Amino acid sequence: MKAEPQVERLQLPGAVPGRASSLADKSAKYFGVIAIAYLCVLAIAELTTTFADARIGMGIHTALLSVILLQASLDDNSTPRGFLLALSLTPLVRILSLSLPLQDIEIIYWYAAVAVPLLIATVVVARMIGLGRRELGLTAGYPPTQLLVGISGIALGGIEYLILSPEPLVDDFSWVAILLPALILFVGTGFMEELLFRGVMQATAQESLGRFAVLYVATVFAVLHIGYESVLDVVFVFGVAVFFGWVVLRTRSILGVTVSHGLTNIGLFLFFPFL
Repeated sequence: MKAEPQVERLQLPGAVPGRASSLADKSAKYFGVIAIAYLCVLAIAELTTTFADARIGMGIHTALLSVILLQASLDDNSTPRGFLLALSLTPLVRILSLSLPLQDIEIIYWYAAVAVPLLIATVVVARMIGLGRRELGLTAGYPPTQLLVGISGIALGGIEYLILSPEPLVDDFSWVAILLPALILFVGTGFMEELLFRGVMQATAQESLGRFAVLYVATVFAVLHIGYESVLDVVFVFGVAVFFGWVVLRTRSILGVTVSHGLTNIGLFLFFPFL
């Protein structure tokens, strides 16, 4: 191997070698602490919403959203700002689900009602940050791998059904009854949530949190499942989210995880309850 020629590094007058990298490391550690603090508040908000008072939980989520957006507007570093804007979408998930007037609507249509404004917000944030199709994972990747990952959703749905055993979202199992609900679950949870978490959030987290990005996003995703009131399900969802994050990191595509996520929820709410 040919040795590279040694090049003398230019330094500004008075510059101290390694000082810039040291300041960068301190800034990264500081931002990591901030990110963990936001995660803890998100968990408190979810726990409060589920086990105490939904109105108080709503207030905590709203305050969290406001603080995150405030920091994003004041931060002059574009990398953390992008991650903060992506992170602001997480309390918005619960704010939308709690504030929209959905009492008289069938629960399957709740997913569509929440998914539409959330998808719009996700696209707006992605455009503000400047994320393109490749950064968001909107590519085919390696199709055979994506197919295998997608099929895994059938097994994942079966496992989660054993954990939660939810009631079906439709009255009977027929193509007429399940076709529209399946489409809503596939787009409203599979595509929308993967675009948000493994697309926008993971892409920005990689720049801000480095090697911890997949674990952080997986934890955020799992925390938002506290409402199912099952510790085992939160652990299971965390494991699945780590798997999804690793797949996207390796393949640069959300295609497979979108199909897997959609099939998981279709199996959980529309197929396995009738077996």
